[in-house]
Amino acid sequence: MRRLTYPLLPLALLLLSACGGGGGGGGDSGPGGDGTGGGGIGQTLTLTLPSSGLAPAELAVIVAEGDALSEAVGAAYVAARGVPAANLIRVKVSTASHSLSAADFALLKSDIDAKLAAAAPGAQATLLTWAMPSRVVGACSMGITSAMALGFDTRYCNATPATNACANTAASPLYDSESRRPQADLQVRPSMLLGATTLAGAQALINRGVAADATRPAGDGWLVRTTDADRSPRWTDFSALPAAWGSALKLNYVDNSAGLTGDNALSAKSNVLFYLTGLTSVANLSTLQFRPGALADTLTSSGGVLPAGAGQMPITAWLDAGATASYGTVEEPCNFEQKFSRASVLIDHYWRGATAIEAYWKAVQWPGQGLFVGEPLAQPFRDTPSFAIVAGEYQIKTRSLRPGSRYALQYRLSGSSTWTTLADFTGVRGQPLDGRAPLPPAAAVQIRWQGPCAANVANACTLAQSP
Repeated sequence: MRRLTYPLLPLALLLLSACGGGGGGGGDSGPGGDGTGGGGIGQTLTLTLPSSGLAPAELAVIVAEGDALSEAVGAAYVAARGVPAANLIRVKVSTASHSLSAADFALLKSDIDAKLAAAAPGAQATLLTWAMPSRVVGACSMGITSAMALGFDTRYCNATPATNACANTAASPLYDSESRRPQADLQVRPSMLLGATTLAGAQALINRGVAADATRPAGDGWLVRTTDADRSPRWTDFSALPAAWGSALKLNYVDNSAGLTGDNALSAKSNVLFYLTGLTSVANLSTLQFRPGALADTLTSSGGVLPAGAGQMPITAWLDAGATASYGTVEEPCNFEQKFSRASVLIDHYWRGATAIEAYWKAVQWPGQGLFVGEPLAQPFRDTPSFAIVAGEYQIKTRSLRPGSRYALQYRLSGSSTWTTLADFTGVRGQPLDGRAPLPPAAAVQIRWQGPCAANVANACTLAQSP
């Protein structure tokens, strides 16, 4: 892997803001006053807050028809996760090779898209249940999951590697977005390859994903800077995270860049929830105990080149060791941070209720050369938001607020198009919202919940609204 000297994107575009306050309490009262007003319509208005994380009905399970392993894995997944039968899509695809030509992939994707439109139009993501193929090869190479989501396009990979091996690639619209329904919001269906080569391995992985749901683990997360400087550019993101999360999540930053800690790899650790590092191969994995739902990856060139990682550790080794999802690249990416998962984004979205597939996809800015593997619906920090009238005021509970972003509860009166704010809230990293707001005036006919837009978090959009 070559060390890059190209400038990275501005840091402000890549880091989540850690600022903001008031996320754990009520905001300022607006013109609604104390909510008294004769018991009119306003005093009974309520709404349903949006929940984070894809539901089983929003996932399409793609099976290689006639492949015994793929058929069995698909059936096992649908049964374990309660995916609707209509969302099980069978397609003709050769599972004899680890790569698929761009032309053959175009036919496969067209078939899948047509079948989804007919049988499961509400599907927001896909799970591929075969072990191979795992990449698409044309003028350059894309991971099959990225090609499935974005389409095979040389903008997403190195089309002229002989002269431009370390090129920028196109960005994913999902990167650090607030989209809850990516196909509907952004016309992108994130995809994940289950990555198992045996039915027993697939079942163990699926069971870990299911076991993770709503457990809300405290950690541990390990972010390791190694002596391999070329593969450790993510350390600048790693180093600030333990302090940024404080007691909300147990994160550990290990700096072995000078070789002083004795080893580049963790050993004999338990309760591992996150493990992000930079090495061609990570030792001691068999000594670790991963929590259900654990996410782990290493920044290296060819971890996504399955089955053998082209001489480097394949990303499926993380799954074999007990992790639930991972990510790696299928052609030389050079060490652009944007082509690998960004820990600050990955951990934030996962903690706020995203599933594994959403958290990983939102954490990679330039994912075209990458492959996502694992159990997509694992959701250890599942959000169960509530919005209720309690003791004459609104009680709002959710863990999905974006750090530093503003949210508002608003109402409007009959015959008016003007919305008036009852209360404001600001997301705070690691703090679920348990907020209060006054009831609107009796003459209010509608309330709404405003927050960052799915496609542009700088703008405010309606996230929920009463009838």
